[in-house]
Amino acid sequence: MLYVANSERYSNMKYNRCGKSGLKLPAISLGLWHNFGGVDTLENSREMIRRSFDLGITHFDLANNYGPPAGSAEETFGKILKDDLNCYRDELIISTKAGYYMWPGPYGDWGSKKYLVASLDQSLKRMGLDYVDIFYSHRPDPETPLEETMGALDLIVRQGKALYVGISSYSYEQTKDAVRILKKLGTPCLIHQPEYSMLNRWIEGDLQNYLLSDGIGTIAFCPLAQGILTDKYINGIPEDSRVAKKTGFLKSEHVTTDKINKVKGLNEIALLRGQSLAQLALSWVLREGKVTSALIGASRVRQIEDNVKALDNLDFCEEELIRINTILSG
Repeated sequence: MLYVANSERYSNMKYNRCGKSGLKLPAISLGLWHNFGGVDTLENSREMIRRSFDLGITHFDLANNYGPPAGSAEETFGKILKDDLNCYRDELIISTKAGYYMWPGPYGDWGSKKYLVASLDQSLKRMGLDYVDIFYSHRPDPETPLEETMGALDLIVRQGKALYVGISSYSYEQTKDAVRILKKLGTPCLIHQPEYSMLNRWIEGDLQNYLLSDGIGTIAFCPLAQGILTDKYINGIPEDSRVAKKTGFLKSEHVTTDKINKVKGLNEIALLRGQSLAQLALSWVLREGKVTSALIGASRVRQIEDNVKALDNLDFCEEELIRINTILSG
């Protein structure tokens, strides 16, 4: 059946300017790290992407190694794009990354120009695209000169294979150096993609302040701590959870008693706010406008619908923030 997007898709989504650029991103973006690979059901992936777009989510975030197997999430997205969203391409922000292992030998990992350029060429073929909107250096490379990695990002933009570039998981000092090099090359850093959630607040302070002052956007991955910041694990580990999947990165040892006790306290605050715990966690990440977009993952449509409702209540009173900080620091 021919897909026709919801005509009201832009009515309720909130869009935030990405730093000082001309680009706006939806406050909620969809990441295809899990549940869109070759081991997953295509129709479920299709339903989630369609529903996301119908809700005003215009940004879909991928990487060369997403799957499993590696590369298959881009293939899945490429098929859905061709079959359902091709006529909406100019309404979409599509991003991908390179920096983790993809193929054998010395040219299939990390941050060399050889690897980044070759990887993006492969990603474009898998997705059936001429260009991506954002291309990231997925992680810093301790052995390749940063000038080479940033030079590759600059080259990719000049080749017309990406409109913007960004970095992911770079420290404060690494970010400053990367931004300086990109400015000198004439291709500014659009955005930083760090892990950030109530349970992982490492960007607060120097890095976050620097990104804000320099006009660089922030998109937070794992804002729900891979599902820990939901009510899913309050009473144990469900059989259909990410922890229970052999292909996932979240393991049972990550779901500690200390974290669950914090989750239970946060859930009480969420209920008082009329939110689910996931909605509270997303609202908290997006508080005060310091984060451009929260990058969610999902395994079913209803999770996306629930997450987007976080935008109905983004404001926190001082008492709520004090209570949250007390729980998180306990």
